[in-house]
Amino acid sequence: MVDNKKMVEKITSREEDFAQWYTDVVKEAKLCEYSSVKGCLNYLPNGYAIWENIQEKLDRRFKNVGVKNVYLPMLIPENLLQKEKDHIEGFAPEVAWVTQGGGEDLEEKFCIRPTSETLFCDVWQKQIKSYRDLPLVWNQWCSVLRWEKTTRPFLRSREFLWQEGHTIHATYEEAEERTKQMFNVYYDFVTEDLAIPLVFGKKTESEKFAGAEDTYTIEAMMHDGKSLQSGTSHFFGSGFPDAFNIKYLDKENKLHSCYETSWGLSTRIIGAIIMVHGDDEGLVLPPRIAPIQVRIIPIAQQKEGVLEKANEILERLQKENIKVDLDDSNKSPGFKYAEQEMLGIPLRIEIGPKDIENEEVIVVRRNDRKKISVKIENLEKEIPTILEEMQKEMYQQAKEFLENHIFTATTLEEMKKIAKENIGFIKAMWCGDKACEEEIKAATEGFGSRCIPEKREQISTKCICCGKEAKEMVIWGKSY
Repeated sequence: MVDNKKMVEKITSREEDFAQWYTDVVKEAKLCEYSSVKGCLNYLPNGYAIWENIQEKLDRRFKNVGVKNVYLPMLIPENLLQKEKDHIEGFAPEVAWVTQGGGEDLEEKFCIRPTSETLFCDVWQKQIKSYRDLPLVWNQWCSVLRWEKTTRPFLRSREFLWQEGHTIHATYEEAEERTKQMFNVYYDFVTEDLAIPLVFGKKTESEKFAGAEDTYTIEAMMHDGKSLQSGTSHFFGSGFPDAFNIKYLDKENKLHSCYETSWGLSTRIIGAIIMVHGDDEGLVLPPRIAPIQVRIIPIAQQKEGVLEKANEILERLQKENIKVDLDDSNKSPGFKYAEQEMLGIPLRIEIGPKDIENEEVIVVRRNDRKKISVKIENLEKEIPTILEEMQKEMYQQAKEFLENHIFTATTLEEMKKIAKENIGFIKAMWCGDKACEEEIKAATEGFGSRCIPEKREQISTKCICCGKEAKEMVIWGKSY
């Protein structure tokens, strides 16, 4: 127990200092660390394993809706980046440039990709001639570089990992449909596999992606009430394709514009997993995304038959495709328990001489520490059931937290009072004027527009700021 207590003392309480708690968990669970390259991370095995599972599950969902993977260069010539004015203006402050190669000045400088719309258009310009060439529905798993001034592990770093999907279509309607389809893929993945509830909808004009006509977003509420933008899908219309002179001939041999979409989800979603589900003992990973779902911890392992039985259980569960490992180190049981909890492993199986004698083991759930006695012969049947119950309960618990921290305001004074006294989101009406959007954010000390939800409520008929006729109901909140 002493070992257990020492490990837990390394983590600041969430309620005492949420930012420090987050930093402590990332460090003690050995998820990532800052590298010698300022603002960039070393993704350590424990953290990268989570990303590998995200890749695997999300990539399968992509392929189920017709997405094909590609890989394009990380360097973008300046002339390509300049072709879409709004796009380059939006990214200009964050772009890193390569000006030398092999010790010589380059004739044209290259930017290290902050995103790859221009490169995809460059490829499509060569490939698309006829309606028969459309649509192209592509995605790449890669890293991008944005010269952020302030960084935090997973949430904001200069280089980060993500996937960026890019598609091009013959019609406006088809592209718009794909934009919404991929937005829904993200929604299903995050709610079902990560057990994170969401608010979702369109971004306002000032918050949408540079160069996009519409941006759709999924937003998750962290335990401190702030929002984390967790995935976005953008409808570009014909802006990019026209800038690159990408046209196609229809069946009547008439020339037409093409329509583009783009969508992305990054390693910042790992930050969401930590801040939605974690507790004062460390990570709490949803079973579907956990790199290790079950850890077997033998008690009095030096006694005859204990390790043999533990290894037998290990092999049996592995045959059922359960992600399981065995901690047969010389550390004390208390330390092993604390380490399993720190890493967020959903279940541990405790097995000692008495358990073997009784032909049962103790299964402990990470999310609520509930202990369950399970007959050894029934483990293959019971473990998957317990894991799935945990997955659903974690989602429901997070959903209740989200719903309990969404408030409604009909006047700016009321909104200011709620923002001062509570954490969470606020629903309020808005006239659509950017000036009012900025004034609301200033008056509430940081509550910006998170999204215009698809399911819109008519809270009132007037803008909460200027009193003019309201056009939209907006969810407002502070964000990372």
